[in-house]
This record gives sequence, structure tokens and C-alpha cells, in this order.
Amino acid sequence: MKEILREIGMIARALDSISNIEFKEYELTRGQYLYLVRICENPGIIQEKVAEMIKVDRTTAARSIKKLEMNGFIEKKEDEHNKKIKKLFPTENGKKVFPFIKRENDYSNAVALEGLTEKEVDTIFDLLQRVRTNIEKEWEFVKKGNKRDY
Repeated sequence: MKEILREIGMIARALDSISNIEFKEYELTRGQYLYLVRICENPGIIQEKVAEMIKVDRTTAARSIKKLEMNGFIEKKEDEHNKKIKKLFPTENGKKVFPFIKRENDYSNAVALEGLTEKEVDTIFDLLQRVRTNIEKEWEFVKKGNKRDY
């Protein structure tokens, strides 16, 4: 069997490493830019939804979101109907950095897909979405405390 997940992991780690280096000047490290992007794209989102979108546990999300808040990239606001719910919004500083992160993402996409036809890009995208869907089911299962039977 081909080691597809190993290849995906190497790609993800390389891109994450590049981003961490390039975003260091903004004090965005350890993948915090992922959270900032999701919050900029979805102003008013709650922490649990961000964690679900990025596929991390609540504790990991809480830590990164707290750092983003401390560094002035995002702010938490109480929901007007339920004071227990804290919605996340980008600050002016977060909105200012977002286009740079977006440009880096677009550039990395272009580099990664260089030399591929539009049909090949569509095929990779469709196949990766199917792989992600398969993995999401396992992620939800394990996240709920279940054990997988190998």
C-alpha cells in the first residue's frame, strides 16, 4: 500500500514550517494563523466551531485563541442573548494581517499545484475531500472516547 498519509503529513509539516517562519514577524507562531484565518472568514464564530474546523481538541484551540487575544489579533465578545457564549472577532490588527496570510496561502497553493492540469487539480481536490470525510468520521469517533479496532 502506498504511504499517502505520510506524503500528506510531509506536505502539511513543510507548509506549516514555512508559514511559522514567514509569520514570525507578526508574532503568529505554532499554527495560530490557522485560527486567525478562520475567525476572519467567520466573524462571530465560537471557539468550539473553530476547533472543529481545524480538527483540534478544545484545549489546543483555547490556548491558541488566548494567545491571539493577548497579542491583539482577536477579541471575544459576549453573545447578546446568552452571556455564557463568547464570540470571536478579528481586531483591526487581525484584519490588517489577514490579507498577508491569504496571499501566502494562495502562493503556496500555486507552488504546490504547479505543472498540474486543471483536471488533475480537480481530481486531487475531490479525492482529498473524500479522504478527509473518511478521516472525520474516525476523528469524531475517537474524540468521543471510543477506541478504534485495528
